[in-house]
Amino acid sequence: MGHAEALSFSGVHHRRPLAPRGALTMAELYIGTSGYDYPEWRGIFYPPDISREEFLGFYAGVFNALELNYTYYSLPDEYQMASMVKRTSERVHFSVKAHQSMTHCVQVSTWRDSAREFRKALYPLEHRGLLLSVLLQFPQSFHYTVDERRYLDSLVKELSGLPLVVEFRHASWQNQRVYTALQKLNIGWCVCDMPALKALPKGRPGGLAPVTATRSYLRFHGRNSTSWYGGDSRSRYEYLYQDAELDSYIPVVDSLCRQSQIVQIYFNNHAKGNAVVNAQKMKILASKIPL
Repeated sequence: MGHAEALSFSGVHHRRPLAPRGALTMAELYIGTSGYDYPEWRGIFYPPDISREEFLGFYAGVFNALELNYTYYSLPDEYQMASMVKRTSERVHFSVKAHQSMTHCVQVSTWRDSAREFRKALYPLEHRGLLLSVLLQFPQSFHYTVDERRYLDSLVKELSGLPLVVEFRHASWQNQRVYTALQKLNIGWCVCDMPALKALPKGRPGGLAPVTATRSYLRFHGRNSTSWYGGDSRSRYEYLYQDAELDSYIPVVDSLCRQSQIVQIYFNNHAKGNAVVNAQKMKILASKIPL
């Protein structure tokens, strides 16, 4: 692997390995949901009489990927990750959301310790080749400013070597300088379908960012604009995509598959089991894409 002069988010140049890019003839496509441990999915997705301990094994029989959300609220450990590998019989690949101490509640004196602990916990997934991505999802209050860019530089360096994907919730990050920095560092830009509201990045077909890494990432949050601000974690994502809305993304997924080695699609509209309904439909629609 060669080396290139890589532009950081703060504008400081440093040397980092540049991932090979170019014409790719085949992509691995992974589809799943954001989280799986939802009791209300019984009777919608899970059998009515199934125990919560059996959820993950059942999930593994339907989907090939899972985005872990609990890791945002509680730092994971190696035992938990190893348990998930065992319970899924290595049939599921994982994307792991970074803990909030690295994205939302950053403390100068402790975030590096959290990052190292988080990284150590991922070893069972890395060792088995089951770690698809680490998702760094920043809040809308994280703007494109000098201080925020410098922090992002530091975080990316601390997590160097992991397959990183960044999700920004403020439109100020949607600019060519950021795209260029991500491309040179082989860090994915998370494409999000969410309400078309002021200050949020454009994420629907027609307003997508370019592919920035060998791993592409697409998250469906729903389009519930009335509850996006002021709603709780349930009402904000309470939305069922119609088939036509999902079908409009097939050209996007096809394009990502042509430009990436790995494409991941996750549904975060978990309320009422909408995520599994939409993820299963996306599996059917995406099956038409030649891989």
